[in-house]
Amino acid sequence: MVSATFLGTSSAFSTTVKRRFMFVLVLTFGILPLQCATLERLSLDDMIAQSTSIVRGKVASSYAAYSGSVIYTHYSIQVFETLKGSAAGTVEVAVPGGTVGTLRQSFGGAPVLHAGDQYVFFLWTSKSGLTQVIGLTQGLFSVAQDGTTDPTTTRRASRERMIDPATGEPVNDKTLVMPLSQLRARIHSRLGSAAK
Repeated sequence: MVSATFLGTSSAFSTTVKRRFMFVLVLTFGILPLQCATLERLSLDDMIAQSTSIVRGKVASSYAAYSGSVIYTHYSIQVFETLKGSAAGTVEVAVPGGTVGTLRQSFGGAPVLHAGDQYVFFLWTSKSGLTQVIGLTQGLFSVAQDGTTDPTTTRRASRERMIDPATGEPVNDKTLVMPLSQLRARIHSRLGSAAK
């Protein structure tokens, strides 16, 4: 689900507000049919196979910008470890939704990341070069910052409607919790078996 909201106030019926309101209505109803699609539930093995890269990193900064008529929030990720692909240093991840000027867009299932938080990111890069988290929140494992050598990773269950790709039936998502070492081993094992 997408929503667009104006921030701030101005005279109730000024020409500028009327134009912006009409723009938001057109934008909302133009995007709404595209963004209300039910998510396909992805297993951990699906995400490992379909990701173009998997990295462990920390959110460093963010900014929002338009791509066509959609606002994306672009997050700069400081990469600590590459588990799949060749990402190193920093990588930019785009998430649908955000605020530009007085217009805010939000999309159901899109994660909101905060500077300083650490995650394991399952990423997919399109032919146009836009890198996104696969399956929205499905491809995002938070890493506990508890000072341990093997922190817990958690992928919260999505609240969005999901279907099982094998049956087409609605299903409920489940939270996944495992130590970082176990997640790392699962990724390496899956990639090793896929290469054979």
